[in-house]
Amino acid sequence: MSSRKRGMQKMPKAQPIKSIETVASGAFSPLSRRRVLLGLGGSSALIGLSGCGGLSLTGDTELPPENAVGQAVLLAPLTGPRASLGQIMLAAASLGGNATGPGAEVEVVDAGDSPETAVAAAQKAMDGGAKMLLGPLFSGQSRAVAEAVGRGTPVVSLSNDSSIAGDNLFVFGITPQQSAKSILGFAATRGKRNVVTVVPPGPFGALSAQAAQSVVAATGGTAPPAIVAASAAGLIDKIRAANGGALPDAVYLPVVGGPFEEQAAAIKSAGVQLLGSEQWASITPYRIDALQDGWFAAPDPVRFEAFATAFTAFSETEAGVLGGLAFDAVEMARILGRIGQQNRKGLLRDAGFDGVVGPYRFQKDGQCARGLAILSVTTGANNLIGSTGA
Repeated sequence: MSSRKRGMQKMPKAQPIKSIETVASGAFSPLSRRRVLLGLGGSSALIGLSGCGGLSLTGDTELPPENAVGQAVLLAPLTGPRASLGQIMLAAASLGGNATGPGAEVEVVDAGDSPETAVAAAQKAMDGGAKMLLGPLFSGQSRAVAEAVGRGTPVVSLSNDSSIAGDNLFVFGITPQQSAKSILGFAATRGKRNVVTVVPPGPFGALSAQAAQSVVAATGGTAPPAIVAASAAGLIDKIRAANGGALPDAVYLPVVGGPFEEQAAAIKSAGVQLLGSEQWASITPYRIDALQDGWFAAPDPVRFEAFATAFTAFSETEAGVLGGLAFDAVEMARILGRIGQQNRKGLLRDAGFDGVVGPYRFQKDGQCARGLAILSVTTGANNLIGSTGA
């Protein structure tokens, strides 16, 4: 990280999660470069990334010349109340080449803010010869678009709502399942096998709790029923009661918002290891005393830094996770276009892909297996202590 401490903006106050879908558009918390590199050791994340950290195919695929291109369209909310998110997506797409006009390998078009406007944009893209659609960003739009274009056209949604995946609809956002698999799998290797999950009321909390239960069970650990709590009142007593009267090895607090900070403070005061999801990456966790010594899953910061620096230089804004996802999706579509595989078969290639957010592989059920880093919160920095593969 440069001496300018890119990304050290004022910490935003956590807001309540009101839907199953959240967008991590905030910047990554800054990291100590020296500490990150010491923590990596022989990690593959040290392999140099060309340019601003562009995506590459893993395996032995040989790329045709760059003038061999496909036809893909990124559907982004360029107008409406969430247009600022669309502008992040447009800027990320523009880093790899033209994003609008003649010669664009992956054109960015306005999906608006409703299912109807997204479907209209998708149909126009299909009429123009699009073979693959990236986006939309939101689950309702994504479902409508996938249904409208038919099973022959892959739709790679940037939503993190894993429940919409299936048929021709692939979910590319970082999902609760991906976060849980990474952080809880890592915790198990450190002897933290008895884990209680605490979530706020609502569908996103329920999805996060469900993911945690299944992951802990798969690691051979013990996961008492998740605690749904709208405040920190009596939380430690509830955790003990759920765990047979004793404190667990760790508490997983995946959802940022509402009572998050108060609950984290109560858990830390009880001396229990705190675990977090990718959502922590958007709130500068080392500035929150209650999160000190906590572990959380996030995109690999070493992979991400070159992209984030290039993005800020290009757009004068912070990329955040959304920018990285949009960039990776566009680069994936560009490369598949150049090898003539902008189709379901291309998405499902066994070797997967390698992007600035990390390695990933699409699965036949529309889900995406994703490798994430594990960071530890310390004074003034988040330190890389592990990573997981796709």
